[in-house]
Amino acid sequence: MAGLALACSSVFAQEEEKILNVYNWSDYIAEDTIRNFEKETGIKVRYDNFDNNEIVHAKLVAGKTGYDIVVPSSNWAKLQLEGGLLRKLDKAQIPNLKNLDPAVQAALAKMDPGNEYMVDWLWGYTTVGINVDKVKAALGSMPMPDNAWDLVFKPEYISKLKSCGVSFLDSASEVVPAALHYLGKPSFSKTPSDYAAAGQLLKSVRPHITLFSSSGYINDMANGSICLALGWSGDINIARQRAIDGKTGQKIEALIPKTGGLLFFDVMVIPADAPRPGNAHKFINYILRPEVHASLTNKVFYANPNAESRKFVKPEVANNPTVFLSPSDMARMVSPDSLNNDLRRLMTRTFTSFKTGM
Repeated sequence: MAGLALACSSVFAQEEEKILNVYNWSDYIAEDTIRNFEKETGIKVRYDNFDNNEIVHAKLVAGKTGYDIVVPSSNWAKLQLEGGLLRKLDKAQIPNLKNLDPAVQAALAKMDPGNEYMVDWLWGYTTVGINVDKVKAALGSMPMPDNAWDLVFKPEYISKLKSCGVSFLDSASEVVPAALHYLGKPSFSKTPSDYAAAGQLLKSVRPHITLFSSSGYINDMANGSICLALGWSGDINIARQRAIDGKTGQKIEALIPKTGGLLFFDVMVIPADAPRPGNAHKFINYILRPEVHASLTNKVFYANPNAESRKFVKPEVANNPTVFLSPSDMARMVSPDSLNNDLRRLMTRTFTSFKTGM
């Protein structure tokens, strides 16, 4: 029966129309990735963007998205897997799985036992990014803190930085876990009272935040419109590179907090009702080519899970300690976790109250 199922799957893949609908994060792909895939396969790709996990999850729950590949973070994909929203991978159609780093696969297996549904696209961490010169100027005689998280969560620091612009990610599932972590509580706490404490912390810094953004803050950092961001490691490094390329004179830096950032793995998954799963498998296998995976990292400054790709990664990227973390920095990172519906609602309410100042 297994052989018959595989044969049927292969026939189905051959009969699919030459279309693939992909839903991925913004600023998260190389310029030629789609073009090269289309040229090689004859499959036309429609590539749409989102900038937070909440949007993706709502669409998958509603069903009939028309997407063949979506790229949520692994802790959200776990919820989708458990909710029957994802299609199990046919690994026979993805021979390039052999290229994946066993350590990344083991980490993902905590969310996806046996690695049956998720394939890592890229990984990074939520952290603090700064415009070095502007932050030092705004702080004046005040020294930089020992822990980078103090810059965004300690009123005496962030109050001084409001003048040069402060941005927070516009996402409950990014900001609230960071606040919990800063308080020394589990970032994905299962204790409801912890969220009240996180809410109080966030309320104390709310007057000093000038922007909520999950994508536009990249250009704002690059052109000097903001000097401090609670953001994603790769985005901060994209801003750094744009400032260099544009000769804007802004010195941007992704910081690695003493207590660690919040690790995330963004994963390719196939929705259970994907109209073209065969094409989806072809796309996953294509991305897992070492040179293709390396091209993503070279463009967006997020580490990839492909052990064979490092020789194709530009030396200045491969040697950037904020992209490919040292073992000691990696050990300090906080692993992602999932929450039940009640706790997710509580997290969302905490963030909404914080953002609106209510």
